[in-house]
Amino acid sequence: MDIVKIGAIGITGVLLAVFFRTIKAEYSVYIGVITGLLIFGITIQNLAVFMDEVQRFQSVISADNGFLAILLKIVGITYICEFCAGICRDAGYGAVGGQIEIFGKVMVLLTGLPILLSVIQTIQNFKG
Repeated sequence: MDIVKIGAIGITGVLLAVFFRTIKAEYSVYIGVITGLLIFGITIQNLAVFMDEVQRFQSVISADNGFLAILLKIVGITYICEFCAGICRDAGYGAVGGQIEIFGKVMVLLTGLPILLSVIQTIQNFKG
């Protein structure tokens, strides 16, 4: 059960960070970053299993694989930006975290433009 492992790592990391915050504040930030990286590493391992299933799914359907790749890129962008922005906020740099989120939103918009263009072209083909 990976969720139990993630929960235990998260709770342990938070409790350690709270404890060390009174001793040395910078240690609590380091503990938070290390805890986040541990959880992120476990998540990446699970994403490898997910990617194997997606490749199997792509071999079964005959749809355009480019759209699925774009959607996976968008999901990756959102996860990475959220993770980095969270670390920045925990370290006390909320403005930097906000800028990372804005950048992520712009990148999602730019990455998704080919899908939007394809939808518009499909609608135009139905019109006439």
